[in-house]
Amino acid sequence: MSFLNDTSLTPVSFILNGIPGLEEVHLWISFPLCTMYSIAITGNFGLIYLIYSEEALHRPMYIFLALLSFTDVLMCTSTLPNTLCILWFNLKEIDFKACLAQMFFVHTFTGMESGVLMLMALDRYVAICYPLRYATILTNSVISKAGLLTFLRGVILVIPFTFLTKHLPYCRGNVIPHTYCDHMSVAKISCGNVRINAIYGLMVALLIGGFDILCITISYTMILRAVVSLSSADARQKAFSTCTAHICAIVITYVPAFFTFFTHRFGGHTIPPHIHIIMANLYLLMPPTMNPIVYGVKTKQIREIVIRFLFKEKDNSHNI
Repeated sequence: MSFLNDTSLTPVSFILNGIPGLEEVHLWISFPLCTMYSIAITGNFGLIYLIYSEEALHRPMYIFLALLSFTDVLMCTSTLPNTLCILWFNLKEIDFKACLAQMFFVHTFTGMESGVLMLMALDRYVAICYPLRYATILTNSVISKAGLLTFLRGVILVIPFTFLTKHLPYCRGNVIPHTYCDHMSVAKISCGNVRINAIYGLMVALLIGGFDILCITISYTMILRAVVSLSSADARQKAFSTCTAHICAIVITYVPAFFTFFTHRFGGHTIPPHIHIIMANLYLLMPPTMNPIVYGVKTKQIREIVIRFLFKEKDNSHNI
């Protein structure tokens, strides 16, 4: 039991075992993950720079989008560099405190991702249902406070995860069959009673995910009622088009999230572990990779600015 402290059943470190059953193809799996991570970092930082530098994008919708992009970068960076080290160099050991820190950041940023999507739904609701009051309702001060509250909500609700996990006894070993420190993946290798962890995890999922989905559903129900009541077909199409990218972002985020959450708790014996772990990685990587692409393609103003920028760079290269 050399992996344990002398004074307790707390391990000095954990071994993240990667993707069990697919060890021989770890290197091949790493290439698409690395590609997606590169796209995510480049795309989201590019989007943040675009929104910051273009005065036409200094509007609530795009400020929320910049916040989503920043959250996406933090969310995927909390796990992917460590995952790639496991897949490339077989560096599987992680310090106990570093594991708790990673768990905290993963769950905080995923909670914030959900919260920002909810705020963006409220933004679309105000823009479509109260267009004349849009700028006066969603001021920079309101946006800042909403973003801060969303972050604090995640922090306050996730902190107990670390305390609950820290005080569990680990006498079964220190090998975690995963690529990063997820709350229930760590708790499951404990020899103690993890019922409180499971109940609290479910409660947090309902308080964050359930509340956000409820707000998103109510917002889009009100938006749908407002759009259907418009007399002009062009006005209806324009109103719907402003929501398309956000609806795509919601689907990209919540579908893998629900799959990961429910299989972790209810499908452990029916779904192979490697499928669950791959989906858990995609759950943190898909939204950051796809959101800049979706918003770049579906949002007319961003698309036009990007095209103008590319042609400007092309003209400059010809003039040199």
